[in-house]
Amino acid sequence: MNIIYTAEALATGAGRDGHARTSDGTLDLDLSLPTEMGGDGKGTNPEQLFAAGYAACFHSALQMIARQEKVDVSDSAVGARVGIGPTEGGGFGLAVTLEVTLPNLPREKALELTEKAHQVCPYSNATRGNIDVTLEVTED
Repeated sequence: MNIIYTAEALATGAGRDGHARTSDGTLDLDLSLPTEMGGDGKGTNPEQLFAAGYAACFHSALQMIARQEKVDVSDSAVGARVGIGPTEGGGFGLAVTLEVTLPNLPREKALELTEKAHQVCPYSNATRGNIDVTLEVTED
């Protein structure tokens, strides 16, 4: 693979109750466990960051496919829900649901574009076969 960009970040402190900062300083934030996991929930957490990244990346892939096919995806949106929970092996795992909204397309075309985006999105390619990813296409 020919790397064209590398993101860098450093996590310090108490891990999920620590601090994260990108090398360029554009992201600089405190982390905290969500209340559902026994934390105070006052900072963001890795699952929220993953959800935001996956949603943005998938939306970009969707727009790229739409441009290639000359399809109008104005007013489109992608939401991501990232769940975390214990696995049978004693660790923790993730599950993702991507909710794709393509209000200006017939349902069949929206489903087709969503599947094509899932094949080219770097997050989808990184997670394929590793975690459950569910695609949901809504009309509004």
